[in-house]
Amino acid sequence: MLAEIRGRSQITIPSEIIKKLGISEGDKFDIMERDGGIFLCPVVVYPKDKIAKIAKILKESENDTKTRTAFESVEDMFSDMGIDIDNV
Repeated sequence: MLAEIRGRSQITIPSEIIKKLGISEGDKFDIMERDGGIFLCPVVVYPKDKIAKIAKILKESENDTKTRTAFESVEDMFSDMGIDIDNV
């Protein structure tokens, strides 16, 4: 597929790729230049305060590792801890 650089160094990503990758306006990308090519990789960026809260919760939960059972998912673990991960 061809794309063209427009004003202010903007490139339109073909709609087929946007749909296939589930990309939306405002999504962030890691941009790399390698071997004469430009590579875009979609990324998720979490605010530092949320990362700090999750790190604190995980540190506190380390004390329970000897008495707790293994969980099937991170969501199950947070649910067991009484934490709604969507509101962290």
